[in-house]
Amino acid sequence: MNTGLEGKTALVLGAGGGLGGAIAQALAAEGARVAAAGRTFEHVAATAEAITAAGGVGIPLEFDLADTESFPAMLEEVEQRVGRVEVLVNNTGGPPPSTAAGVAPKDWVEQFNAMVLSVIHLTDLVIPKMREGGWGRIITSTSSGVVAPIPNLGVSNALRASLVGWSKTLARELAPNGITVNVAIPGRIATARILQLDSARAEREGKTVDEVQSASTATIPVGRYGRPEEYAAAVVFLASESASYITGSTLRVDGGLIPSV
Repeated sequence: MNTGLEGKTALVLGAGGGLGGAIAQALAAEGARVAAAGRTFEHVAATAEAITAAGGVGIPLEFDLADTESFPAMLEEVEQRVGRVEVLVNNTGGPPPSTAAGVAPKDWVEQFNAMVLSVIHLTDLVIPKMREGGWGRIITSTSSGVVAPIPNLGVSNALRASLVGWSKTLARELAPNGITVNVAIPGRIATARILQLDSARAEREGKTVDEVQSASTATIPVGRYGRPEEYAAAVVFLASESASYITGSTLRVDGGLIPSV
C-alpha cells in the first residue's frame, strides 16, 4: 500500500519509547519527516537515532505538555527543521491508578491540564497551517478504558473519554478542509506503561506479575499482548492517504479484547 506519507512532516508526542516511539519509527519508515517529542531528551534522541540509522529523517525535541507557553516556539522549531506539521499524533502518558471517587479536585485539574487541555491547545495551534495546505491528519491515542472503563483507572477513564468527544466534534469541523481526525485505542500492548499497571494490580491483589499477566492474556481472544509495532501500523494507516475517507472514527487495536460491539 502506498501510504502517501513520503515527505510529510509528522509530530509525534510521547515518542521516547513505547507506543509513541514505535509510531514515530513506523511513520519515518513510510518516508515521513518525524519530530519525536517527549519530556526526556535522551529517550527521544534514541528514537531519532533509530530513525536515522534506518535511513529516515527524525529529530528529537525535549517537550513538556504541561508547559503550554512553550508550544509556539516548539512548533516553529519543527517547521524550521523538518517542515510544517501535517500529521499530529497526540500521545500522552496516563495518570497513576486511582478510584473514581475520592480524588482531590486539584488532582483532577492537574491531570485534565496535562492530558486534555494541553492536547487541545497544541492541536489548535497546528490546525491553521493544515487548513492552508488543504491536508492534515490528527490522531489521538487514548485507552480501551474509553470504551470499557478499566477498574482502578477512574481518572484515566474519565479524561481520555473527553478526548473522544472532542475528536468527534473536531472531525466534523475540519472535514471540509481535507483534515481527518481519528482516535486510536490500544488494548493490552506490551509497553512499560502496561507493565506498571500489571505490577500495581499484582501488589494490590497479592499476586505475582506473571499471574496477573496470565489472567489478562486469558481475556484476549488472540491469546497474547500486542506489540508496539502492531499498534503503530494502525496509526500509520490512519495517517495515510488511503484513509482519507475515515474521520471521526475510533480504531481498536486490541486483539479482540474489548467485549462491546
